[in-house]
Amino acid sequence: MYAFKAERPDAARRYHSKFVSGTNYQESSNRRFSLSKPTENILRSSILESGWLINNITLRDVNAISGNAINIGASELHTGRVHGGRFHKMLAINGTEFFLSETDTCARISYLDMSHIYHTGAQGEFDKSVSAFFSQAYALDMLRVGFNGESIADTTDPEMNKKGEDVNIGWHALAKNYQGGQQVLTTPVTLGETGEWKNLDLLANHLITELIAEPYREDPRLVVLVGAEIAAKQRLKLFNAADRPADVDAAQMAVSSVAGRFAFIPPFMPGKRLAVTTLDNLHIYTQSRTRSFRAEFDDEKSEYVNSYLRNEGYALGEPELYAAVDESAVTFSD
Repeated sequence: MYAFKAERPDAARRYHSKFVSGTNYQESSNRRFSLSKPTENILRSSILESGWLINNITLRDVNAISGNAINIGASELHTGRVHGGRFHKMLAINGTEFFLSETDTCARISYLDMSHIYHTGAQGEFDKSVSAFFSQAYALDMLRVGFNGESIADTTDPEMNKKGEDVNIGWHALAKNYQGGQQVLTTPVTLGETGEWKNLDLLANHLITELIAEPYREDPRLVVLVGAEIAAKQRLKLFNAADRPADVDAAQMAVSSVAGRFAFIPPFMPGKRLAVTTLDNLHIYTQSRTRSFRAEFDDEKSEYVNSYLRNEGYALGEPELYAAVDESAVTFSD
């Protein structure tokens, strides 16, 4: 279509030069480079800004490669009284263990797509659009693994595990492994007019009143995460977090409710799963100073390639603040 569809667009060359400027990037080496601390912060901000959901969960840099999650701002009582003295409440460390594993994300954009962006975008929008593409690719894979991860393989198999099941242990798997699986219903559940649970409100309320720990049940930050298949069967018009920018306002979310709590359809969560938690209870940890990149032009495939390597892992800040019905347990009665 364009004369340079198989050649590097000039705008891409300029973007690449700016992206690697101020780093230890060397064209003649393996093209891998690390980021300075200020640039790491810029990357983290761009990932946060790439979507509504990633902006509302907890992303945190940590120094250790393993440990226990700390739920800063836990929704429990912090107020009291001591006769003749001052009341003290220790910071609770009740979170799940985390183990950070080497994680490598590779995203590609074709020269042709880059030329489309350059020719159809507004003046000066090219760099912003390409950066947004890579940031969103990183963010969506972080969520994909968070909702579907079950194990940490030495060598992953993306053909067999298309949702990243073998990349890391995600939030739902952590909850299933906590205290013998007490936070996740795995016994058969029938949903529908002639089923055990007539509607989703009743089932979600059951999770809140029976599985969420008592101190957290009235937390106004509780949200209901609804799989797309359940939402379709129940004919629910819910907020879909897959394509929402980071700055969604409250009015857009007000009409999306299940069991009196804000409800939405998360991207990549299994279609028959139902979960209740607070979004900041879902943690992703990256080990400080482990981020490195590889950026190069692949002229054989006419693509610009970005690879993002880091030590990363998942945790629940408070496992008893997460309750779910496993997707394997759900059937529909009508």
